[in-house]
Amino acid sequence: MSRRALRRLRGEQRGQEPLGPGALQFVLHEDDDVEEECPKRGPAGRRPRAAGKEGVRVNNRFELINIEDLDEAPGVNGERTDCLLVDAVVSGNKRRAQSGHSESTRGGDAADTAVPAEQSNASSKLRKKKRKQKNKKNAGETSENGLEDIDRILERIEDASDASRPGPPPLSSKKHVLYVEHRPRQRQRMYPKCTWLTTPKSTWPRYTKPGLSMRLLESRKDHSAFAFEHSEEYQQTQHKFLAAVESMEPNNIVVLLQSSPYHVDSLLQLSDACRFQEDQETARDLVERALYSMECAFHSLFSLTSGTCRLDYRRPENRSFYLALYKQMSFLEKRGCPRTALEYCKLILSLEPDEDPLCMLLLIDHLALRARSYEYLIRLFEEWEAHRNLSQLPNFAFSVPLAYFLLSQQADLSEQEVSSAREEACVRIQQALTMFPGVLMPLLEYCSVRPDATVATHHFFGPNAEISQPPALIQLVSLYLGRSHFLWKEPATMSWLEENVHRVLQAVDAGDPAVEACESRRKVLYQRAPRNIHRHVVLSEIKEAVAALPPDVTTQSVLGFDPLPPLDTIYSYVRPERLSPVSHGNTIALFFRSLLPNYTVEGERPEDEGPGGLHRDQGLNRLMLAVRDMMANFHFHDLEVLPEEHPEGDGEWD
Repeated sequence: MSRRALRRLRGEQRGQEPLGPGALQFVLHEDDDVEEECPKRGPAGRRPRAAGKEGVRVNNRFELINIEDLDEAPGVNGERTDCLLVDAVVSGNKRRAQSGHSESTRGGDAADTAVPAEQSNASSKLRKKKRKQKNKKNAGETSENGLEDIDRILERIEDASDASRPGPPPLSSKKHVLYVEHRPRQRQRMYPKCTWLTTPKSTWPRYTKPGLSMRLLESRKDHSAFAFEHSEEYQQTQHKFLAAVESMEPNNIVVLLQSSPYHVDSLLQLSDACRFQEDQETARDLVERALYSMECAFHSLFSLTSGTCRLDYRRPENRSFYLALYKQMSFLEKRGCPRTALEYCKLILSLEPDEDPLCMLLLIDHLALRARSYEYLIRLFEEWEAHRNLSQLPNFAFSVPLAYFLLSQQADLSEQEVSSAREEACVRIQQALTMFPGVLMPLLEYCSVRPDATVATHHFFGPNAEISQPPALIQLVSLYLGRSHFLWKEPATMSWLEENVHRVLQAVDAGDPAVEACESRRKVLYQRAPRNIHRHVVLSEIKEAVAALPPDVTTQSVLGFDPLPPLDTIYSYVRPERLSPVSHGNTIALFFRSLLPNYTVEGERPEDEGPGGLHRDQGLNRLMLAVRDMMANFHFHDLEVLPEEHPEGDGEWD
C-alpha cells in the first residue's frame, strides 16, 4: 500500500507528523542562490545539515522567497517567466506556509498530541476540495488570459527596444497622438522575420531580397529621419518597369514580376489594374506583397508605432511605401475594418506630419468617427488646432461637433459629462454652419432630408451660399460630403442639427458680427488648394471631388504608381528619360492610361495601330488573364507553413 493510504488508515494527515526542534531549519549554502526546500528528513523528523556549512534558522520558511520578485522577474530575453510555473510555486508556498505557521504556533506538547481520525479526515477532504477548485480556477484564468499575457510580453519587448531608438523619451502618462496601436501576429518559420503590416502567404513566391534597403539619415531629439534605398540591381529593375509603362504593353509588367516578384512599383501598378477589373482579392494580395517586401527592408531602428520616424516624400524611393499603406488602408475600410484603417491612417500621417503629402488630415476624422474613437478625434483636434488651424477644414469643422454629440449619446457617462459634451457639440456645430453655410443644403440632399420653408428660403443657406464658395472650398466640401454624408443620417443626429440650424439663423437675423467675419475669411482663404490636396483627391477616387479639380491638374498625366509627384523631388540616382505618349485629355483617361497603357478613349488611336488594331477592352482582358496566370503559378506545395494559432486571424480589430 502507498504511504498516503497507510496515513489514511492510521487517521493521520500529511503535514501532521511530529516536528522536532530542527524541523523548520533551512540550510543556505554559500555558493547557491536558492535554498534547499525539501531536504531528506533524518530521524525524529530532523533535516541533516550539510557538512562544513553553517545553517540559517528562519521562523518563516518562506521569508527567503520574494513573491513580488517572482511575479515581476524577467525571463529569457526580457520576457516574463512562465505564468503557470510562477503561480504553481507561489500557491504551493502559501499552502506550505499556512501549514508550517499553524504548526509552529502550537506548543511542544500540542505538537505531540494526537488528532482525532474524524477531524483529520474531514479537514483533509476540505483542503483537497479547495485545492482542486483553486487549480481549476487558475487553469481557467490562464487559458483565458494566455493571449493577454503574450500581448504584454510583446509590448514589453517593444518598449524595451524603443528605449534604445533615437527619438523622444517614452511617454509615461499619455502616448503620442500619432502612436499606432497594433496587435501581434504569429511568427512563421519559413519567412525571415515577423511582420506587423501583413501576414505572408504560402501562395507567394519564395522571398529573396530584391535589393531594397533602408538607412538612417539623421537622428534628432524628437524624431529620426530614414530613407529607402535601391541597390544597383533594383535600379535596373526600376528602369525596366518604367520602360514597361512607356511601352504600352501591360504584359511586360507581368513578365517583370515573374523575374522580380517583390518589385514594389510593379505590384502596386498591377494591383490598381486588378481593382479596376473588380478583382479585389488579387488587388489586395498584390498590395500586401508590396508591404511585406518593404517591411523586410526596414532599418533596425525604424518603428511603425512610435510616431517619431520620418520618411521624406520628396524621395521617390519613399513614395511607394506611402502609396502601399494608403491602398491597404482603403481595402480595410471597404471591408468594414475602420479601426484598423484608422491605425494605418495614423501611421501614414506620422511619417511626415508637417507636410502631410497625402493629406491624411482630410480622412482621419472620417475613420475616427467610423471606428467610434470620439475621444481620439477630440484629442487630436485640441492638440493640433493651435498650429494647424484644423477648424478651417470643413471636415474637421463638422466632424468634431459630431464626435461631441455622439459622445454625449453614450450610456456610460455621467449626467454632467453628457451635459458638457452636448453643450460643446452645439457651440461647435453652430460655428461650423456659420463658417461653411454651403455645406448644409448638399448634406441634406445627400441624406434625402427636405428642409423646412424657413431654412430653404433663407438667403444664408440658400443656393447662393453654395455657388459663392471659392474653388478650393468647393473641392473640400465635395470631398467631405462624398465621403462622410452617411454619418449624419441618424434621426437623433438630424434632430440635433435642425435645432442648431435655427439658432444660427436667429444669430444671422440679429446681425451677429461673427457672420461677417466668417464671410471675409472665406473670400481670402481657399483660393488655391495645395498639391497634396489634389494628390489626395486623385487617390480618393470620389467622383464629386475629382470633378472639382482645377484644369491644370486634369490636363496633366497622372501616373498610378506616382500620382502628382512633388515639384522639388530629390533624386538619388539618374533615371532614363520618360516620354509621355499623350499629354492631353482628362484626368480619368490619363489615370487609366498610366495603369493600362493600351487604354484609349473614343476618338483616339495609337499611331502604330492600323484598322485591324485591338479594341481597348482587349488590352484589359489580356492583362487580367496574364495576372491571373502569374498568380496561379505562385504555389509552392513543398513549403510547409505552420498553422497560425492566433485566434485573432490577420490581426485586424473590426
